[in-house]
Order: sequence, then C-alpha cells, then structure tokens
Amino acid sequence: MIELERTYLAKSIPDDLKNCKSEEIIDTYIPREIDHPRLRLRKKGNRYTLTKKVALDKDPSKHEEHEIVLTDIEYNALRKIGGKEIRKVRYHYPYKNMIAEIDIFKGDLKGLVSVDFEFNSVEEKDSFRMPDFCLANVTNEKSIAGFTLCGKSYNEIKNTLDKYNYSKLST
Repeated sequence: MIELERTYLAKSIPDDLKNCKSEEIIDTYIPREIDHPRLRLRKKGNRYTLTKKVALDKDPSKHEEHEIVLTDIEYNALRKIGGKEIRKVRYHYPYKNMIAEIDIFKGDLKGLVSVDFEFNSVEEKDSFRMPDFCLANVTNEKSIAGFTLCGKSYNEIKNTLDKYNYSKLST
C-alpha cells in the first residue's frame, strides 16, 4: 500500500478536540539497536499490527507500507523482543472534508503535539494548505518522524523544535 501524508507541528490544540474520537497508541520500534528502525509494533485499542514503512523516491511524504494484523498473543510475544517505545493519544479531528490525526505525546515526549493528514492523490497532497492550528510542515524533518522520535525525550529534540519556534503544548 502507498501512503501519502503530511506532518505538521501543532501551534495550538483545537478547543473542541476533547469531543473527538481518540485512542491510546503504543508504538514499539524494533530493533532497538539501530537509530532509524523501520519495523513498528503497534497497539491501538484492541488492534495489534506489525508494520514496515519505507520512504519512496527519497520523499518522506510518500511511503510504501506493509501491515500485518496480529493477535494479542502474537503482539505480546513480539513485545518481548524489546524496542524503543512511544506513547501517545491520537485524536481524529474533522477538518474541512478530511480527518486530521492529532497526536498528543505522553511520557518523555510530553508537550509535543503533531498533526498528520493522509491524502488520496499526489495532487491533493500538493495542493493542501496548512490549517491555522498548525505551526510548520515537518514532513521532511526526519528527526520528528516516529521512527527517530522513539526512545528520545522532549529535551533531546528541543533544538530541532526550536528551529520552528515550537512551544510545548499542554493538554
């Protein structure tokens, strides 16, 4: 499957976000030993998946994604491998005719809020205008991608965030 997306840093949290559907997500990136793991083990509610994501054409907004649905037993067995973990709450926020995935990070990344949009075509992605509640397009910023955020703290990525004049957001 090909995934087309854009990722933004949030400038503010929409007032009505609390009314939106949300779910806790635990992502474990494996193997732990490499800086940019491409395998992601995910628990999202009662759904478990193993995903491999690879950027296409050196374009971080375009990925080839292979996903395998797991049982809880398979998920728990794979978790024993260990890896770098990220915890977040994802909100599904209606924006125009789309759904924004607003991720509010927990734990060591508390204060970081990102917004993802997925698109059906390259034309739709290329013509999309950043919403007012977003600060900056960070789709091409590898240090803010999930696979590089894993295992890091807010302080470790602060220099990158400072480039965008990002301010910690509280929920």
